[in-house]
Amino acid sequence: MRDFADRVKRLLVGRPVPSGALGETLLPKRIALPVFASDALSSVGYAPDEVIVTLAVAGVAATALSPWVAVAVVGVLLIVVASYRQTVHAYPSGGGDYEVVSTNLGSHAGLAVASALLADYVLTVAVSISSGSSYLVTAVPAAAPYKVEIAVGVSTILALLNLRGTREAGGAFAIPTYIYMIAIGALAVTGFVQEAMGTLGRAESSAFDVVAGPGWDSGLTGLAGAFLILRAFSSGCAALTGVEAISNGVPSFQRPKSKNAATTLLMLGGIAAAMLMSIIHLAGATGVHMVEDPATQLTSHGLPVGKGYHQDPVIGQLAATVFAGFSPMFYLVTAVTGLILVLAANTAFNGFPVLASVLATDGFLPRQLTQRGDRLAYSNGIIALWLGAIAFIVGFEADTNRLIQLYIVGVFISFTLSQIGMVCHWTRELATATDARLRSRMRRSRIVNSIGLAATGLVLIVVLITKLTRGAWITLTIMAIIFLVMNWIHRHYDRVREELAITDLHDSRVLPAHIHAIVLASSLHKPTLRALTYALSTNPTSIEALTVDIGDDRAERLLDDWDEADLQVPLTVLDSPYRDITRSVIAYVRSVRRESPRDLVVVFIPEYLVRHWWEQVLHNQMALRIKTALLFTPGVVVASVPWQLGAPGMRRARQERRLASAAGIVDADEAVRRGARARRRGAGAPVGASGPDVGKRP
Repeated sequence: MRDFADRVKRLLVGRPVPSGALGETLLPKRIALPVFASDALSSVGYAPDEVIVTLAVAGVAATALSPWVAVAVVGVLLIVVASYRQTVHAYPSGGGDYEVVSTNLGSHAGLAVASALLADYVLTVAVSISSGSSYLVTAVPAAAPYKVEIAVGVSTILALLNLRGTREAGGAFAIPTYIYMIAIGALAVTGFVQEAMGTLGRAESSAFDVVAGPGWDSGLTGLAGAFLILRAFSSGCAALTGVEAISNGVPSFQRPKSKNAATTLLMLGGIAAAMLMSIIHLAGATGVHMVEDPATQLTSHGLPVGKGYHQDPVIGQLAATVFAGFSPMFYLVTAVTGLILVLAANTAFNGFPVLASVLATDGFLPRQLTQRGDRLAYSNGIIALWLGAIAFIVGFEADTNRLIQLYIVGVFISFTLSQIGMVCHWTRELATATDARLRSRMRRSRIVNSIGLAATGLVLIVVLITKLTRGAWITLTIMAIIFLVMNWIHRHYDRVREELAITDLHDSRVLPAHIHAIVLASSLHKPTLRALTYALSTNPTSIEALTVDIGDDRAERLLDDWDEADLQVPLTVLDSPYRDITRSVIAYVRSVRRESPRDLVVVFIPEYLVRHWWEQVLHNQMALRIKTALLFTPGVVVASVPWQLGAPGMRRARQERRLASAAGIVDADEAVRRGARARRRGAGAPVGASGPDVGKRP
């Protein structure tokens, strides 16, 4: 069974990679861009939709403000990119926002950022894959009933690809990401050329009228109108998600790490800004209409279009309009957009495990998250992210509109606290720096981060105001739970460290006064003899064998065999009228421990190891039950003495005995043992006992 599982693992994950090959897994910029920037680039697939859908609540006229909203989003995006370029130079170790905030604002603030980032990474996978599934449904409407299953399957494939290693996964994702950028670039250039020539068509949805929501008949007026614009702005800021992943992934870049990470950030900002503005502009030029509930909010000749109408995403509608005479290009744009939305989740699969590893190293998450797998990836972190994303996908039925409301609150909390931390960092560095050129560079960096703080802080306030009741409260609750759990884990590790620490190497209480060895024996056979030999080799202060009499004749036979073998180890027999072997053994061991609290009790347990997993059911697992119970007994050490059943030497000896038996030959020693046993049983030898419950035979 173990070999089969290993073969399956090798098939899915690949051959193990030695630790010395870690440098070969580092990413050049051409691979790092699709690996770490696919999240932010893919936001073009749904950020324009969210802006237009939000403004459409006030009617079709309100959507004319979408380009201005996009300008504001792009402005914040460029500020954040410039701010994080300072971060990757100042903190290149991969801790990102968590390291910045913990170092400059304290551990509690750092944990708040870590909680926000961990939640946001999980939501990144859920939102990206759910949105990509929507594009698949657009191309293949028959797949609509299986949207959740498709999303779960895709997330599983992504997890497996990342388990194979960062470089391998990055190489697999690089080509689709570049095709996506080329396709969107071709869509934008073709659309602009058609617009300049006056040949740009109208989107299919432009023929419908948009019905304003209740209370919005007068459009964007008053305080409510301003609130709606702010809500559209906060939805469009989903385009900023993924920027922080590069600061967490600096160790994955080739040297010089900080410089390459900063360059990748700059490329990310420029490409994402250009794509977002182009899509928003062309959406307005072609008259794209999108609403929250198309069945009732879109009308044709005064009548609702009904539930039979399927509302395609903005890029899908633009591709159908711009490439109306060339359908292959329409399918290419739609396919690669859906694909990049799926691959955007790979940003989280790279950022989450690294951040979890840093937190685990600091004692805030389980230590297992610090371990690299066979392919030098943080396998446990990848699996944890995969399970969390599946929970959200299934729980929210892969509905992008519902999931996105939970999405950006966490990332802007981390943005804002990170900028505060960077301002504090530069202020502290300026207090000690003496070089004039260096101080000038630090002042510029502080100004950049101060602007970033103002921008991200404002967006955070807007997000909290506009999205709190629409689902952001769920994210805040999850963040609080993660925060409390990480604090509890840290306190647990602190207690363990304090309890295990040696305060005085000369304190005699550190070492036990005596060692009392107890060997469990159910019958006298080779595993028992091996356990006795092993126990004696440890040179204990005292030693005894222990068995339990449950009312059958096994204890009597063991006593006879023990006397016959003339073993120098005393045998203790426990009487168990209720046939509970485990409880009797535990009670006896604890009584020995109570009599000598400073002594160490070592229990040696002979244990069978079977060749096949299904053979486990043929044995009662008594050794496992006793061992599990004793592990929680203070002052008791459990030593398993394994005996491999079906070993080649044992099989040959068994075959030789069978041949000798068939030929009528009996081993001389076996004949003597049989005769002695027969004589003792004929004499009716008693099972001696020194009391009603315990008996010893020296």
